[in-house]
Amino acid sequence: MKTDTIFYQLFLAFPGIFFELIGQNPEEARGYEFTSIEVKQVSFRIDGLFLPTSDEAHQPFYIVEVQFQPDKELYYRLFGELFAYIRRCKPLHPWRVVVIYPSRRVEREEALQFGEMLALSRVRRIYLDELGAEASSSLGVGAVKLVIEEEETSVALAKRLIEQAKQELTDEAIKRDFIDLIETIIVYKLPKKSRKEIEEMLRLSELKQTKVYQEALEEGKQIGETIGEQIGEQKAKLEAVARMLRLGLSLEMIAESLDLPLEVVQQAAPQSNH
Repeated sequence: MKTDTIFYQLFLAFPGIFFELIGQNPEEARGYEFTSIEVKQVSFRIDGLFLPTSDEAHQPFYIVEVQFQPDKELYYRLFGELFAYIRRCKPLHPWRVVVIYPSRRVEREEALQFGEMLALSRVRRIYLDELGAEASSSLGVGAVKLVIEEEETSVALAKRLIEQAKQELTDEAIKRDFIDLIETIIVYKLPKKSRKEIEEMLRLSELKQTKVYQEALEEGKQIGETIGEQIGEQKAKLEAVARMLRLGLSLEMIAESLDLPLEVVQQAAPQSNH
C-alpha cells in the first residue's frame, strides 16, 4: 500500500487533518499552503511541506515525513534536507518537523547522532496506533487511523466514517471528496477487490447516483480544472524568476510583483544569484 501517497493526497485535500494530528485547531490550515520543494544543489526533495501564506514571523513552517517501513537512514536524510533547505532559502519562519509512524516499532532513532535533536520541542513524532479517543470523534484523525486499520476491520471503520461524514459535513463537495478519499484508502488496502465491489461493500452505489452527489462531482471537476490553470500560472511565474533577476530586480521585489512567498522565489532562483 502506497501510504506516503495516500497521506500526501489526504493533506493536500484536507490540510486541517495535519493540524488536528499535531493537536492544533484545523482552522490553522487556512494560513498554510501544502507543497513539495526541491533543494537543487544537493538533489534533495522535500515531499511534504506546509508553508505559511503570511509574513507573520511566529508562524512555523512544517516538514512532514510519513514513514511506514524501518529506515536507519531516515533521520540522516530528514535533517539533511531540513538544514539544506534552511541554508538555501533562509526562510522567515521557524522550522518544525513532524514524522508520522504507524507504531514505535517502525522507528529507528539513531540516538547517537540525533537523540538531542529528537528531544527538541520543534520535532514531533506521531504514532498512529497510539492515537486515543480523538480518533473516534474526529473525521480527520479517523481517516488517518483507517490507513493502519487491520484489513478485516477496515471496511467497518470506513462505513462508520462515511456515515459520520454524511451527518457532519454540510458542504457537498467536501463531503464527496472525503468519501472518495475513504474509498481510495480501502482500494489500496484491498487490492484484490474491484472498485465496484468496494462500492457495494461501502454501500456507495446508491449515494453516487443521487443528484446531490452528481452535482458535487461536477463542481469538483470544475474546481480541478481551475486548479490545473493555477498550477500552469504558478509554473509560468517560477520560470519568470530568472528573467527578472537578470533585469536586476531583488528577490523581495520579484516575490511582491509575482505574488509569491519569498521562500518559493528563493528556491526558484538560480544558484549563482545566492
